[in-house]
Amino acid sequence: MTMLIKALAAVAAGTVLVTSAFAQSAMDIRGPSPYIAIVNEPAPKLIVDPPLPEGLAIGVFWAQYRVENLHIAPVFGAGAAQASPRLGHLHVIVDDLPWWWADASDTNTVDIANFPPGPHKVTIVLVDANHNPFPGQVVTVPFTIPASASTQHVHHTN
Repeated sequence: MTMLIKALAAVAAGTVLVTSAFAQSAMDIRGPSPYIAIVNEPAPKLIVDPPLPEGLAIGVFWAQYRVENLHIAPVFGAGAAQASPRLGHLHVIVDDLPWWWADASDTNTVDIANFPPGPHKVTIVLVDANHNPFPGQVVTVPFTIPASASTQHVHHTN
C-alpha cells in the first residue's frame, strides 16, 4: 500500500511540474501592467472576424474584434494621446457613407441592425484618442444580407 501511495504521489508531483512548465503568466495573456509606462510599444493591431451568419440571417451585422497593443477606452484628447499603455477606440463606417461613429466600449463585437437584403460593407478603423487612424489598421468587411432575411426592428438585450 505504501508503494502505491508513493507512486501516486510521484505521478501527482510530475503532473504539477509539467502543468506549471506550460502555464502562461498573466503578463503573457493580458499584456504589461497598466502601472508601468511601456517603452517602445509595439504598433497597435486590429483583428476583425467575419460577421456571424446568425446575424446576417436577420439583417444584423455582428462581427467580433480584438486589438493588440492598445486599450480601447472612452478617453479622448491630448493627454490621452500621451498615455501608456496606448489608448484608442474604433471608428465604424457603413457602406462608404460620409459619416461614422466612434465606439469606445470595447464590447468585442460591432453590432449594427436592420440592414436591407443585398451586399454591404462595414469598415472598422483603429484610431488614437484624437481620432487619428493608426497606419494600416483599417479592416473592411464585405457581406451580404440574404433576400430571405427578416429585417424587422431587432431589440437586443444584454
